[in-house]
Amino acid sequence: MAHKTLTPAFAYLRVSSKGQVRGHGFERQEETIQRFAVENGYTVSETFRDAFTGTEADRPEFNRMVAMILGNGVRSILVESLDRLARDVMVQSLLLAKLAQHGITLINCVTGEDVTASMSEDPMRKALIQIQSVFSELEKSRLVSKLRRAREAKKVATGKCEGRKAFGEKEGEGEALELMRSLRRKREGKRMSFARIAEVLNERNIPTRTGARWHTTTVQNILSR
Repeated sequence: MAHKTLTPAFAYLRVSSKGQVRGHGFERQEETIQRFAVENGYTVSETFRDAFTGTEADRPEFNRMVAMILGNGVRSILVESLDRLARDVMVQSLLLAKLAQHGITLINCVTGEDVTASMSEDPMRKALIQIQSVFSELEKSRLVSKLRRAREAKKVATGKCEGRKAFGEKEGEGEALELMRSLRRKREGKRMSFARIAEVLNERNIPTRTGARWHTTTVQNILSR
């Protein structure tokens, strides 16, 4: 009996909060994608995870994934749902445009939709996808507003309200921060690049706060504070 040929694909997972990293955000997305892949003839060659993303550029794993796709035969990306690509409409549109430009297929595993094809071939479905993105962005904005009001209420009641601690303020991070600062200091009139500092941290197996690999933007953001 002939074996069915499976289509290779990459899985892209994204979370936007530390709680989702510690919780089941990545795990739930991966389960949904794997189930879809098995039922629809895909095989996941590699999985990429981004955390705390905001702008289009602030996606080191997404950019690494696209670079790998351009260098091999994989042409499909599986995401749990469209808001895992991005909630922000502008960012989502830019990322989809980048994929479409290179002939890369993005599959929404919840709906089974080929999102890139829908946007490029059907103006009405493109509009519906954009409307879906608007509501996802609205939902996030409402949540952010609700959390901000809760923080303000706590500050009024207790006189203080902790925000997210900067890297180095948590236990175990001080040594890594001092190493980054040391590597960045000028030597013979030159500074080590953020990219090279990230490489050194990865070579020494020094963990990031989320457990992901160090990237240029991560180091730059920490040292620019």
